Amino acid sequence: MVGRNKTRISEILLLGFPKLSNSKSLLVVLLTVIYCVSLCGNLLIIVLVATSKKLQTPMYFFLIHLSILDILLSTDIVPNTIVGMMNDGLLMSLTSCMTQFCIFGASESLECFILTVMSYDRYLAVCNPLRYSSIMNYSLFLRLILLSWLFGFLAILVTGVMIITLDFCGPNVIDHFFCDMVPIMKLSCSDTFMVHLEALLLGVPVMVLPLTITVSSYACIIQAILRISSNVGRWKSFSTCSSHLTVVCIFYGTLIGIYMLPSNGLSSTVAKVISLLYTVMTPLLNPIIYSLRNKDIKEAMRFTTAM
Repeated sequence: MVGRNKTRISEILLLGFPKLSNSKSLLVVLLTVIYCVSLCGNLLIIVLVATSKKLQTPMYFFLIHLSILDILLSTDIVPNTIVGMMNDGLLMSLTSCMTQFCIFGASESLECFILTVMSYDRYLAVCNPLRYSSIMNYSLFLRLILLSWLFGFLAILVTGVMIITLDFCGPNVIDHFFCDMVPIMKLSCSDTFMVHLEALLLGVPVMVLPLTITVSSYACIIQAILRISSNVGRWKSFSTCSSHLTVVCIFYGTLIGIYMLPSNGLSSTVAKVISLLYTVMTPLLNPIIYSLRNKDIKEAMRFTTAM
């Protein structure tokens, strides 16, 4: 019988993508390029918003935090994945595995909250344009950001503490490219019912409620846009939130695909590919979507390059 808080295994082996070993070199190069472009793109967004006077609005300050989270997420996942591919697996300590999961969970939870407050910001801009400046003032903006970070870290702190109390007796092999919650739970020899229940309950305020608020905001936005008589006015109003709506669809689409839909019929390779979408591709796509579909960002980029 293993005593409480006693850990028998001290290292975790992440298998990564063993079935794609023939394409290992190509995947390593591809992931390296994606990571570098993602890092540079998000850093560019942060620099542009911080230095351009035209971008000194709540929406773009929210975008800075989204870019910070994308950098945090990709840096937490991609370098280890590349090392694992180069070495046909990655051996890491149990503590490092838990740390990776906590950083991943915190960044994903925070992104849910940040995207939600961004949808509320777009709701105010489209549905209450005359009162936007008075409602979305510096005080409200600061409270929304602080609460998002606070709730995001509290959510993963609760989950992390529950996982740390478990006993891990082996095996020590995870058939994944990063330390996610479900693969970690499979290594435990403790009763994980309460951890799974707690994670399910936390999913309501962390994912379901933010998604509901976001969908409700865009339902009101669409109604307001349809009431605009001119096509030009409709397109102008829609363009103010099209980039954010695209990011929301990609983010929640991949999360729902891997965590909320039945996974019994998914092979491990398909599950890993879906996981790549929100851990690797989303941080890459976010700055691209905002730079290509946003006139203010493109103007700031042209002004910066012209200096």
